[in-house]
Amino acid sequence: MKEDLAQALVDFNKNVVLGEITRRLKDRQEPIELISELQDGMARIGQKFETGDFFLSELLMSADLFSKAMQILEPRLQDTAMDTIGTIVVGTPKGDIHDIGKNIFVTVAKGAGFEIHDLGVDVPVQDFVESVEAIKPQILGFSALLTPSFEPMKETVDLLIKKGLREDLKIIVGGGVTTGTVKRYLGADGQTTDVMDGIKQCKKLIGI
Repeated sequence: MKEDLAQALVDFNKNVVLGEITRRLKDRQEPIELISELQDGMARIGQKFETGDFFLSELLMSADLFSKAMQILEPRLQDTAMDTIGTIVVGTPKGDIHDIGKNIFVTVAKGAGFEIHDLGVDVPVQDFVESVEAIKPQILGFSALLTPSFEPMKETVDLLIKKGLREDLKIIVGGGVTTGTVKRYLGADGQTTDVMDGIKQCKKLIGI
């Protein structure tokens, strides 16, 4: 009988989470399916944090357990990614140090076959632009959880346009504070608050 992986994460039940992942991988369940369940758990935790049922300590505990789960899953995802289907530069803009959502996206995108260049968090405008210039990715991804990050993202897009780097580049923005309005403000090509939807959008943006 399968355990509720998402609920086990919400309950911070390390033994169930790690044990269930190991067991299901042995049963040949796809790693991406397990990540989807873990993502559901993280979404529930985020909701509890927003309503005040969980505090920062719980948020950090869940992030730590999620990271331990991904240490098991990521090698399996890499094994399934035989060919590179596209290149993505991704980072959390200056003024924002949140990385849980970004890290989930990075892991799943690698498993889907993308070559990922993760710039980390609190990334200055110039670093984004220089990375696009040097790497020449098909997609630039912004991950944002704080509204002050909107301006650095806008500055980055404006500078990319000024340098003639925007025409062949697709831009997607993700994170809990992003909306269609933010997408339009930035002039981005995609927006999402869901990792799996983000992967689908990235594939679509490059014609897959």
